[in-house]
Amino acid sequence: MFYPGKVHTISSESEGGKTWLAMSAVLDELDALNHVLYLDFEDDEGGIVGRLLTLGGNPKAIRERFHYLRPEDALGTGIHLDDLMDILRTHKPTLAVLDGVTEALTMHGMNPNDNADVAAFGRMLPRRFASAGAASVSLDHVAKSTENRGRYSIGAVHKLNGLDGAAYVLENRKPFGVGITGKSTLRIAKDRPGQLRKNALPSSSGMFWAGDLVLTSHPEGFSEVAVEAPHEASNAFQPTVYMGRIMAVINDRGPLSKRLIRAAVTGKAMTIDSALDQLILDGYLSEATPHTKLKEWVVDDVA
Repeated sequence: MFYPGKVHTISSESEGGKTWLAMSAVLDELDALNHVLYLDFEDDEGGIVGRLLTLGGNPKAIRERFHYLRPEDALGTGIHLDDLMDILRTHKPTLAVLDGVTEALTMHGMNPNDNADVAAFGRMLPRRFASAGAASVSLDHVAKSTENRGRYSIGAVHKLNGLDGAAYVLENRKPFGVGITGKSTLRIAKDRPGQLRKNALPSSSGMFWAGDLVLTSHPEGFSEVAVEAPHEASNAFQPTVYMGRIMAVINDRGPLSKRLIRAAVTGKAMTIDSALDQLILDGYLSEATPHTKLKEWVVDDVA
């Protein structure tokens, strides 16, 4: 889910499940006998460790290999940075989580809406974690308005453009709470290395459906978290007519960008994009642009 030595983000609205998803990744690393760094600008140690224990985390593993920091001052220079670097050098964590990007930027006197500030902050903390070999994962908020949200975390565009790993977006479907089962859809907004989308399905806004985060809270006081794999609906619509039209254009003109495919194929842009995504997913066209034919189109009923 996360690439070693790369920078990632998980974004959602409040109570969308991003911290629970991070907790799941933390436990996976602890179970593998690895060290984890957790830099928290939102919660406190009791809250985070409490979540790990609720999910069945081993107290000894948490005590020995989970390194929690709750900064009260900026970490850019001086003794605070030295303490942080000492953890990275001594314990070599495989996962480093930064919880609360907006709060961290504010503490460091930076503007979340300024691309230069966001880039500088990325070099100061998230990219420093990645340079030490850890999968660097920052937890962030999305815009409250779904119309203005798109693939971005709240604030500057560089939050997405500056990543060299993956960016995930969580959309809550069923609320999380004590004694109930909650669910959030997990989508891939960006996958720079390109190894994650092949296990996902095309989704809205150019994103890919990576699965569903499911958190089950049991009356006995413990919880279980899992990411359920995406699945095709048995009656899922396949835009085969448009897929055939795209393949015909590619056969005639050679590799094309999405923009040129839209211009050459008659129909609604959304349907054309869906057909293009399906062709990529099915291995007919390359994911990289310009989209190149990888194998022959085999559906006979093409308009």
